[in-house]
Amino acid sequence: MTSYHHRSVDETHASIGIIGGSGLYRLTGSSTSREVVTPFGDPSDSISLSRIGDSDVAFLPRHGQGHTIPPHRINHRANIWALGSIGVERVIAPSAVGSLRVDFAPGDVVICDQFIDHTGGGHHSTFFDGPDVAHATMADPYCVELRPLAAQACRVAGFTVHEHGTVVVVPGPRFSTRAESRRFRAEGGEVINMTQVPEVVLARELGLCYVNVSLVTDYDVGVEERPEHPAVTQDEVMAIFARHTAALRGALEDLVGKVGGQRGCACAELRAVPLDH
Repeated sequence: MTSYHHRSVDETHASIGIIGGSGLYRLTGSSTSREVVTPFGDPSDSISLSRIGDSDVAFLPRHGQGHTIPPHRINHRANIWALGSIGVERVIAPSAVGSLRVDFAPGDVVICDQFIDHTGGGHHSTFFDGPDVAHATMADPYCVELRPLAAQACRVAGFTVHEHGTVVVVPGPRFSTRAESRRFRAEGGEVINMTQVPEVVLARELGLCYVNVSLVTDYDVGVEERPEHPAVTQDEVMAIFARHTAALRGALEDLVGKVGGQRGCACAELRAVPLDH
């Protein structure tokens, strides 16, 4: 596992970005803070630039420091644009998810490869809401090069890892009803989350690699094979995430150490290109 080195950080450029989810609001080690202005408003917080091994890493807390921004109020466009504007090419995005499968247990990690969008979309889910128009390819939204590296890093950190998973993304901030949860399972959903869309979509539009590291924090209420499981609570979700935060940080640090050099995936080529007028 790589470690933080206390040396100078490039204050204008970082090739790897980490968007911290619920319970992960900062990385360890020394860092410098940078404010980034975007055409889409303010990001969730300032960007912290740190050195992990030989890589300059930009860290941005998705919900702001202290979790002050609810999921439906996150300015995803500003967040992704800010990271891309300082040179980020690869985005690592840990998040909390609920499980829709009995064999995806709390404390496990899922490396998602597909999503089902129930957020309602809208102009905040794209950079191209006019007059420029573009249609992004989304058949395989998560980076095929980063996903196996993320799975390996999480195993090294001690997690049980599921290398494939379809995430159902809802707007939040509330949790599902039992009927909704059963519907999501019937659609093929395996985990449920409130932020991966439009985050992954916007990354694709800019040609950035994007990998999600989903930490299972609870069983969703529609997992009827576990009738003894009560309704999901906020306290339960945060407690599970807190219990695994140190191991998750270790996995992220290890993953950064595995990523380097030229990209060998097609993410850059899949960048959305505006139609000719």
